[in-house]
Amino acid sequence: MGSIIPIILFVLFFVMMFGIGFILNMLMKTTWFPSYLFVIVIIPAVVISYWKSDLSFAGNIEAYSLVDMSTAFAGLIGAIISGTTIRMLRRSGFRMF
Repeated sequence: MGSIIPIILFVLFFVMMFGIGFILNMLMKTTWFPSYLFVIVIIPAVVISYWKSDLSFAGNIEAYSLVDMSTAFAGLIGAIISGTTIRMLRRSGFRMF
């Protein structure tokens, strides 16, 4: 039971960021905005929200487990693949993307 939860989290974050990125790409007509948004806004917001002032920088970074890092990585991969998908659809001739 313990190993299925990280797999579900990985898939959930991938699909969620792919969907959000795809919609943002269609609405804003940009290709890499969701990837930049994820790296510049979402990851630092999560890190700051869990930051403990009594620990050092290395201690705070070590507090994140492999599951935390893999879900962040899955979200980033989903955002990147949404940009790649939009780019491929635009090159194929779909103007609404």
